[in-house]
Amino acid sequence: MDHRNFNTISVENGVPIKAWTKGVPVDAAAEQQLRNVAGLPFVFHHVAAMPDVHWGMGATIGSVIATRKAIIPAAVGVDIGCGMMATRTNISAARLPDDLRSIRLAIEAAVPHGRTDNGGANDRGAWSEVPQAAVKVWAGLAQDFAQLCERTPALARSRSIDHLGTLGTGNHFIELCLDEADILWVMLHSGSRGVGNRIGTVFIELAKKEMERFFVHLPDANLAYLPQGTEHFADYMRAVSWAQKFARANRQLMMDGVLAALAQFFPDIETDEMAVNCHHNYVDTEEHFGETVLVTRKGAVRARAGDLGIIPGSMGARSFIVRGKGNPESFCSCSHGAGRLMSRNQATRQFSLEDHAVATAHVECRKDGGVIDETPGAYKDINAVMNAQADLVEIVHTLRQVVCVKG
Repeated sequence: MDHRNFNTISVENGVPIKAWTKGVPVDAAAEQQLRNVAGLPFVFHHVAAMPDVHWGMGATIGSVIATRKAIIPAAVGVDIGCGMMATRTNISAARLPDDLRSIRLAIEAAVPHGRTDNGGANDRGAWSEVPQAAVKVWAGLAQDFAQLCERTPALARSRSIDHLGTLGTGNHFIELCLDEADILWVMLHSGSRGVGNRIGTVFIELAKKEMERFFVHLPDANLAYLPQGTEHFADYMRAVSWAQKFARANRQLMMDGVLAALAQFFPDIETDEMAVNCHHNYVDTEEHFGETVLVTRKGAVRARAGDLGIIPGSMGARSFIVRGKGNPESFCSCSHGAGRLMSRNQATRQFSLEDHAVATAHVECRKDGGVIDETPGAYKDINAVMNAQADLVEIVHTLRQVVCVKG
């Protein structure tokens, strides 16, 4: 297998950048961010850029950063543990009604989504009355969270249990898809919600204060880091680990809610062993190139040999269940999606409601102005993205959306 299907981005002072971006556009701002990261003294071996790479806060989205004895909180981001979950059902396309609106509305009723009231008491994206399933899951998370708050009191000012089992906003979604055999899948995308955002925000600010305290000058203030052995480093790593558990549980609770909603239409619905629940904004300790390092994947999925992962397209494009090839040059990683081609503001200016309706004509979804920034044209071509990373993953299933719920 050819492990060298990547472009090399020049770096004057720092480790190399290996980018799986052949045939995929990469904006200059994202390239500069990659160079900024590559120049940090604790970055290990090289920086890997996935084909969906695009500008992010501090570090590019779609990058894999291995570090020694330091961590960059903003490289993990504020949506800690964000990722995907998908499961295959026993329902065939022939059993779906011609009009899928009632199914979409049932899913929307089952899972809180979006954000109102500035995230306050009447926010429709949070539980007004937390269901017992979420209460039970929270019981396994609460003690560790209390300890995190004791160490870092600012974390207590966050939504936690009332966000457990909820979708959120932006590019988070719940979809019903059909595979190449016309079998129905449920797929969803979300993370650690308000509590993860709070953890990320608090520690990004703590890292910036550490840089000021030690007179460390960085090319971007959002690359502020926490050195291993310091108090904040240990606290952050514990908090990130907890948030990643919250995110995984959040996705499972949502999946349970969607399947329960579908049972109203298909009382005999079942799922099989083909299920995937993977992070794409996270940090973990791994072995690469003979060393134990911290690997931060910001918009990237772990793709060791045999690992199953999910690479979604946009609202109107195909998505993929993939199996990793274990390419060491990518730190055994692949893209986490198509990747944005333009900013949300640019998409809102460029596309009309008619454009969006045409692009999503085959999908039962919202067609209003609130989702224009998520319209398919705002994203890179998922087929080009998949071609660029053919040496990172193989396609196991190709999915086409028929229902999409956006926050």
